[in-house]
Amino acid sequence: MSIHESGLEDRTLTGGLTVHPVGIGCWAIGGPDSNLGLPMGWSTADDAASLRGLETAYEMGANLFDTADVYGHGHSERIIGRFLHQVPRTSVVLSSKVGYFAGTAEHPYVPTHMRRQLETSLENLDTDHLEIYFLHNANFGPDDRYLEEAIDTMRDFQEEGLIGCVGMRGPHRFVTDRLTVPKEQREDKHARFRYLFDQIQPGYLAVRYNALTPPPPAGGPDIFAFAAEHGASVLINKPLGQGLLTGKYDPARPPAFAAGDHRLRKAWFTPQALGIIDRGLEPLRQRFGPDRQGLVRAALGYCVQHAENAAVLVGFTTPQQVAENLTAAGSPLSAEDVVFIRESAGRLQQELDAAGEVFLDETEARAHDPRG
Repeated sequence: MSIHESGLEDRTLTGGLTVHPVGIGCWAIGGPDSNLGLPMGWSTADDAASLRGLETAYEMGANLFDTADVYGHGHSERIIGRFLHQVPRTSVVLSSKVGYFAGTAEHPYVPTHMRRQLETSLENLDTDHLEIYFLHNANFGPDDRYLEEAIDTMRDFQEEGLIGCVGMRGPHRFVTDRLTVPKEQREDKHARFRYLFDQIQPGYLAVRYNALTPPPPAGGPDIFAFAAEHGASVLINKPLGQGLLTGKYDPARPPAFAAGDHRLRKAWFTPQALGIIDRGLEPLRQRFGPDRQGLVRAALGYCVQHAENAAVLVGFTTPQQVAENLTAAGSPLSAEDVVFIRESAGRLQQELDAAGEVFLDETEARAHDPRG
């Protein structure tokens, strides 16, 4: 167990994996992309900056790198592979995912397709194994046709030494469900998660969590406590709300994203939503400082300090962001700070929820617009 310059201690998670509590999410470095008829990438990535960002993260003590086969359809993995040529393989923990790209297969979880995807991921990363391999979504075909085979395939990968631990998503909906399934017909994502958890028995959960995440319903289990009870660990994604919690976006000058950027279909990047968020962040600016660093410290600390059986994955497009994130995460929050963040973010969350239907209608219409 080591303590880094940031003051953060390594954590030992499921499978005996020792990681810096702040890992690196590598979705953004996959660049612009589309999948399932929707923009799914990031138009703001630059390969040289991405590689330098990975190097900066490693130099500052981060050793967990999370990617997926569909992030740039292998581009993210290949950049990580270039980075891995510079460091001992035993010094990093690699996580990737399968399930959102079918290629020419009938379904992404057809066993032969899963094997091809894993082999390609390993080739892209220039490694012979992954420490963690995730089932990227909960769509296993009609009547869960491919569920049992997908589980068996993951266990085969483990027995062959190709992967260490199996992961799955926390409660979530398949990316196209909001566009294709009427709200009243959508199944209970929490019940679905519990059912799949019992079937898959994963070692890791991938969970979207940040200061805007509402507490579990009264009497409902905290997902981190649930994981700990079952011997699993959690990889937290979107801790900064994809930059929304850092004050990065000016509502007076809303961002313009290029083709292949998933933010084109996200309501929270519209001027109206950005205005609500900007006003809602003001109490946090007053307490933690007016610059980005103070807001990053609040947002990351809120997640890092929530549970010991978790690591926080932070995405990036520049090495400067990596350095700022890892530096900010090393300044611990007090218990009073955490309560203040939750209360302030809770008020912001309520405002966003109240306006959410308007944003959703606008975004869904835009997602179907062939002009993007």
